[in-house]
Amino acid sequence: MIEKETLKLLEWQRLCQHLSTFASTKLGAIASQNLTIPSTLAHTRLLLAQTQEVVTLETDINCNWSFQGIHDVGDGIERAKMGGMLSGEELLNLATTLAGVRKLRRIIDDKNDLITLQELVANIRTFPELEQEIHYCIDDRGEITERASPQLAEIRQKIKSLRSKIQQTLQGIIQRYGNALQELVITQRGDRFVLPVKADHSGIITGIVHDTSSTGSTLYVEPKAVVELGNKLQTSRNQEKREEEKILRALSEKVAENWQDLEELLAVATTLDLATARARYSLWLDAYPPEFVDFADGESITLRQVRHPLLVWQERHEEGSQVIPIDVRISPETRVVAITGPNTGGKTVTLKTIGMVALMAKVGLFIPAKSPARIPWFNNVLADIGDEQSLQQSLSTFSGHIRRIVRILDEIKENNSLVLLDEVGAGTDPNEGTAIAISILKYLASNNLLTIATTHYGELKSLKYSDSRFENASVEFDDVSLQPTYRLLWGIPGRSNAITIAQRLGLNDDIVAEAKELVGGFSADVNELISALEKQRKEQEDKHQQAQDLLTKTELFYQQVEAKAISLQARERDLKKEQEQEVHKLLLDAKSQINQVIKGLKQKGSPTAQDAHQATENLGKIGDRFLTPIQKSKSKSSYKPKVGERVRILSIGQVAEVLGVDDSNEQISARFGLMKMVIPFSDLESLDGKRWEKPETPVKEKPPVTPGKNPVKTETKSPPTAIRTSRNSVDIRGKRVHLAYPILEKAIASATDMGTVWIVHGKGTGSLRQGVHEFLDSHPQVSHYELAPQKEGGAGVTVAYLN
Repeated sequence: MIEKETLKLLEWQRLCQHLSTFASTKLGAIASQNLTIPSTLAHTRLLLAQTQEVVTLETDINCNWSFQGIHDVGDGIERAKMGGMLSGEELLNLATTLAGVRKLRRIIDDKNDLITLQELVANIRTFPELEQEIHYCIDDRGEITERASPQLAEIRQKIKSLRSKIQQTLQGIIQRYGNALQELVITQRGDRFVLPVKADHSGIITGIVHDTSSTGSTLYVEPKAVVELGNKLQTSRNQEKREEEKILRALSEKVAENWQDLEELLAVATTLDLATARARYSLWLDAYPPEFVDFADGESITLRQVRHPLLVWQERHEEGSQVIPIDVRISPETRVVAITGPNTGGKTVTLKTIGMVALMAKVGLFIPAKSPARIPWFNNVLADIGDEQSLQQSLSTFSGHIRRIVRILDEIKENNSLVLLDEVGAGTDPNEGTAIAISILKYLASNNLLTIATTHYGELKSLKYSDSRFENASVEFDDVSLQPTYRLLWGIPGRSNAITIAQRLGLNDDIVAEAKELVGGFSADVNELISALEKQRKEQEDKHQQAQDLLTKTELFYQQVEAKAISLQARERDLKKEQEQEVHKLLLDAKSQINQVIKGLKQKGSPTAQDAHQATENLGKIGDRFLTPIQKSKSKSSYKPKVGERVRILSIGQVAEVLGVDDSNEQISARFGLMKMVIPFSDLESLDGKRWEKPETPVKEKPPVTPGKNPVKTETKSPPTAIRTSRNSVDIRGKRVHLAYPILEKAIASATDMGTVWIVHGKGTGSLRQGVHEFLDSHPQVSHYELAPQKEGGAGVTVAYLN
C-alpha cells in the first residue's frame, strides 16, 4: 500500500507516460505505462543489460533496428485459442508480426556482443510457413484472394458473370426507358441493383420497389428482368462468404495449434520494444547507466549533476524553466541526511529527484546524471511528501504525516530501504514536533539503510555534531535577490532567512529589531557562523572554477601545440621522403651505368688489360659524378655507440639497447625486445640523429687485372644484420625466370640501406631458384648469398647479402 502511495507522491506514472512515447508498438506503450518494479538486483541487472545492448543498436548507423509490422495480436491469439475465427486483417497483422520479430532476431544474432538479447530470442519460433500461408490466402488489404481455394475462385468468377449480365440488362432498360428515370444511373439498395424511377412513371418499369426518396418522387425499382439474376447473385455471394469463412477458420485453427509459442513470441516482442523505449528515453535524457554500490559495506553514493527527469521534460516539451542539476555525495557512514533551507528553495524537489532516480535504476533506465552514477539498489523506496489532510476522516496535516510514517516503518525490509520524509514532525507544536522528528530519525538511523528528510527545525541541524550517522545539507539562498538558487550544499545547514527577508521587503525597523531580540543571541550567532561558512564555500567554489578555466585553457594550448608538432613531424617526414627518393634515383642511375660498363666488358669476350683499365676509369667517373651528391644528401657526424646506450637500428627503424661494442669489427651486440643481435656501426643512429662515419683509409694500388678473369675483391666487410622485414622481402613465386629479373633488380635497389634481400621463390622444381642464383652470381651489388634457415623457409627462400 505504502509503495503505491510513494509512486503516486513521486509522480512515477508521469514518467511512465513519458517513457511510453518512445515505444514503437502498442504492446511496448502499454508495458511502459505499467512498469513492474523488480524485486531483485539480478532482475534489475538483466533489464539494464537489455537497455545497454539496445543503446548499442540504436547508436549504430548501419543497423536498421525497427519494429515495423509488429502489432498487438494478443486478443486474436486468445480468441483463436478459444475456438474463435480471426478476420483477414487480424491474420495479416499476425503474419507481419512474425516477419518483424524474425527480422529483429536476425539483427541480434548477427552481433557478437548482444549476449542478453541473444538469450532472450534464442528459443522463439517465428513460423515462416504459417506466415507464407497467410500471405498466400490474404492480400495486403486483409481480403481473401481467389488463389486461396479453387472453389472460391469458381464462385467469384460466377459472381463476376452475374454482375455483368445484370449491368447489361439494366443498361438496356435505361436506353429504352430513359424518360421514366430521374437519373440515367444504376445504383444499389442493400445487395440489389435498382434504377431511380419517377413515381408517376412506375407503370412503365415494373419490378420490386426496394426504397423511396424522402419526397416520394423517386422509386428505387429492381426491374423484373433482373430479379432472378439478382437472386442467383445473392446465392453466389452467400456461397462466397461461406467459402471465405472456411479459409479463415482453417488459418485460425493453425494459429490455435501454436498459441503458446505465439504468445511467447509476442511477449519477447514486447520485452524488446520496452527495452528499446528505455534505451531511447535514456539517450534522450543524456543519461548514464547506474553503478550499484554496497552502501552498507563502505561504498559512497555519488550522483553528479543529477536532474529530475520530469523537469527535463517540462523544459524541452512544455517551455518550462531551465533545470538546475544538483550533486549528491553521501559517505557510507551516513544514515540520515537532514536538508534545511527556505520554502520554495528546492528541498522537496531534491527528495523527489533522489527517489525518482533510485526507481529509474531499479527498472533498467539510465540515470540523468554525469558518469559515474553510483547508487545503492534499495529494496524499497518509501516516501512521505506533501500534506495529507482529510475532512472525511478528520485528519490534520500532522495526523496524516504520522499515519503515513507508521506505514513506512512497518514496510522497512532487511534494513535496505530509501526513506524520504518531507517536513518531518511539522504540523504541530514546534517543541513536540522537534522531539518527534528527532526520535523518528534516530530510529531510522538504527534500522534503515538511508533516510533523507527536509525540515525547518533548527535542532535537527545539530544532530550531525553529536551523531556521526547524521549529515547536513541545505539549499542555497541569495540574500541579494531574495531568491533561492536551487543548488544543494553538503555539510552546511541552512540558516533562517525569515527576518532578513522581512527587513529587505520593508518591514518596520522596530519590529525587525524586536524580532531579533526575541530570537536570541545564540540563534544570531549560529546564523552568522553558517553565513561565514557559506561565504567561505563560495570563495572555494570560485577558486575551483578559476582553476577549471585555467585547466581548460591549458588543455586547449596543449592541443594547439600538439597539433603544430604533428604538422612539423609530417612536414619533416615528407622532406626526408623526398631526399630518400632523390638518393634512390641517383643510386639507380649509377647502377644502370655500372651495369652498362660490365655489360660492355662481357660483350668483348676476353677483355684485355687496356679494356679493364678503361672500365676502371669509367667506374671512377661514375663514382665522382654520383657519390658526392649522395654523400651530401646524408647528414653524418662522427659518432660511436657506448655500452648501455639506446640506439636506433636504421634498417628496421626500432630502438635497441647496446650490450657490447666491438671496435675491431665495427659492430655492436644489442638487445631488441626479447632478441639479441649483432649490428654493424653503419646501421646505427643515436637517438639525437648522430651516425657513425668510417674513418678514411689510404688508397691502395689495385692489382693488375688478368685478362679473362673477374677482378678479385680485396676489401672485406662485416656481414650485414640478416633481419627480415616487409621492405627487404620480395615474393616471386609463380613467376617465369626472365620476368622475375626486373623485380629482383628493383628489390635490390630498394634494400641497399638494409644490406640484405630475402627472395621467396619456393621449392617446386628448382628451376626458378637456379635462375635466381644465376642472376645473383652476376649482379655487382651482391657479395654472396645463401639459403635461408629452415624456420625461415629453407630451400624455398634465398638471402642475398649486398655490398
